[in-house]
Amino acid sequence: MAGNAWRSTLLKLLARCGVRISDASSAPEVSRVMGAIKTQSPQPRTFSRGIQTVTLIPGDGIGPEISTAVMKIFEAAKAPIQWEERNVTAIKGPGGRWMIPPEAKESMDKSKIGLKGPLKTPIAAGHPSMNLLLRKTFDLYANVRPCVSIEGYKTPYTDVDLVTIRENTEGEYSGIEHLIVDGVVQSIKLITEEASRRIAEYAFEYARNNQRASVTAVHKANIMRMSDGLFLRKCREVAENYKDVKFTEMYLDTVCLNMVQDPSQFDVLVMPNLYGDILSDLCAGLIGGLGVTPSGNIGANGVAIFESVHGTAPDIAGKDLANPTALLLSAVMMLRHMGLHGHANKIETACFDTIREKKVLTKDLGGNSKCSEFTADICRRVQDMD
Repeated sequence: MAGNAWRSTLLKLLARCGVRISDASSAPEVSRVMGAIKTQSPQPRTFSRGIQTVTLIPGDGIGPEISTAVMKIFEAAKAPIQWEERNVTAIKGPGGRWMIPPEAKESMDKSKIGLKGPLKTPIAAGHPSMNLLLRKTFDLYANVRPCVSIEGYKTPYTDVDLVTIRENTEGEYSGIEHLIVDGVVQSIKLITEEASRRIAEYAFEYARNNQRASVTAVHKANIMRMSDGLFLRKCREVAENYKDVKFTEMYLDTVCLNMVQDPSQFDVLVMPNLYGDILSDLCAGLIGGLGVTPSGNIGANGVAIFESVHGTAPDIAGKDLANPTALLLSAVMMLRHMGLHGHANKIETACFDTIREKKVLTKDLGGNSKCSEFTADICRRVQDMD
């Protein structure tokens, strides 16, 4: 009786989140449906030669300024990109469900590639995180963050070169929670076989395609034996098909301890959603913070959105003080994803050279220059390479 009541409550919660289940007469049937959220495996995206359209979401706060900086640098590098600018705010669609504006979705559906500045989510505004809404709309299942030490930008670590790959669609961020009684809230951590296998396959493919030596699965299966246990089993199964890539598994707390002691021992790390949110920010801190860390979100059907993951910094918005490095390096990731390696290398080299020489740096990088001056110096270096 208790088991049936629990399943009934769970099914109602899943239905609120858009997961429809018609028959819940047995636990195995519930498990099958929860494991049947099937999506396509990662497929390589190919782009034809010529000018490529990219959906640009400038974002809020300093977003428009750093987006403008990126566009100027791309123009200086003669990158074959045509920008289609779209604003993204949450609106209510049919049935009262939150959605992004149709014109933004249509642009992304057509271009398949997006570059996004920081977006704000007003507290107590009643609508979901815009970043979360974008992930769900385009099934952006893999968040990829390379963290590499930048020469000339001093931090306690000088040899960081790792990549965090975070499952982006479920876990504690599934949004399935409810009030049991006053003062007691239950939040359900949803882990599915399909999503776990998909992110593991992406991590191993990434390692192989980028000449990375190892993949570490980060988990807490010793405590959450069913949920993290499922994630870990799928990682182990996928690892069997990638004998050329070393596979290790490690508890989240052990990874955090070892990471701050010696980050050079890690290469590619793959993990569920919440762990990835925390650990990717920790790794960003090793190289200087979110202001210099690129990020990409890879989705089904060839869609990908690259973004700066720092905040909107409203206190300096409009003052020409913002640092565009994170968004610029995310745009470099985007170019490589599109196969435009020459333009990517040129822009990345110019950015790193500007930082290394320390003559024109924004305040957060240790200088006193304006965003426009930092941008102009990178543009000059890019043009000098022609």
